[in-house]
Amino acid sequence: MSTKFIYPQFLYLLTISLLFSVSACVQRDHVTVLKLAHGLDRSHSVHKGMVFMADRVWEKSDGHMRLDVYPSAQLGSERENVEMLQIGSLAITKVSAAIMEGFAPSYRIFGLPYIFKSTEHNHRVLDSDIGREILMDGEQFWLRGLTFYDAGSRSFYTKDRPIEHPDDLRGLKIRVMQSPSAVNMIRAFGGSPTPISWGELYTALQGGVVDGAENNPPSFYLSHHYEVCRFYSINEHSTIPDVLLISTKIWNQLSEQEQQWLQEAADESAVYQRKLWAESEKHSLEQVKAAGVTVTYPDKQPFIDLVQPLYETYKQDERIYNLVQRIQALEQE
Repeated sequence: MSTKFIYPQFLYLLTISLLFSVSACVQRDHVTVLKLAHGLDRSHSVHKGMVFMADRVWEKSDGHMRLDVYPSAQLGSERENVEMLQIGSLAITKVSAAIMEGFAPSYRIFGLPYIFKSTEHNHRVLDSDIGREILMDGEQFWLRGLTFYDAGSRSFYTKDRPIEHPDDLRGLKIRVMQSPSAVNMIRAFGGSPTPISWGELYTALQGGVVDGAENNPPSFYLSHHYEVCRFYSINEHSTIPDVLLISTKIWNQLSEQEQQWLQEAADESAVYQRKLWAESEKHSLEQVKAAGVTVTYPDKQPFIDLVQPLYETYKQDERIYNLVQRIQALEQE
């Protein structure tokens, strides 16, 4: 079986190993301790969901299992955290589903624009056998999915003009994630996709390296990108969840009871996080409007029409296109 691996930055990982001599999963006085690291700040709904999960693990295990949560990239960037999961030096992390395209083919489905018709449709899919199947698709690369966290829908924000129609994207450099699906989508709309890391985006916007970006309302607000981009055009072109991953190496070290505690707590945290996410979306839009950002709601149909050829390309992969059909079927249930 072929394997895929992001080769670790050895010096970085060696430093981490020396600084954190406690392994990703340890038995200490009959307490199993797992390290969870991610790049979000403490105010983010996903971080709060993880803290809720940690509390539930502690309660379910009656103190025999503990999650230590390290937010704000304390143990490294998103990429570095994934590398650490693969070698088993970190237990759990969070990534965007778009990042997982490079590991497991089924994650490509989330990059297909307008595949979900509503928030309810999206949640129905994530909670179904389809969602569980996708979560398991990264296991052969040592990345087992525990649950999905809501990350809303992504829309365009720009510096100089609103995006009322795809034609408004022509000539604009738009930041995208390191995702082939995102690159193809921006090209279909007529823009120029420019992959830039999240941590470098504020400076890139300020310096004119890119003319805009695309993301959900809380990310737009919490990143302070609204200080540079004064137009937010809510066309909701894609709905890409966050994924909570555990190192398969660590998962296999846990007892069946510990696995059950962890999985149940993760599932419960996803329900809790969705409520927080809905509140944070509303709050974020209110705040950016109060800061003087022009928020518009363009007609989605011209955007939908331009990405139809992307659906045709998915037909070339029987398994992926089968997922498309199954997801579309769930819209009516």
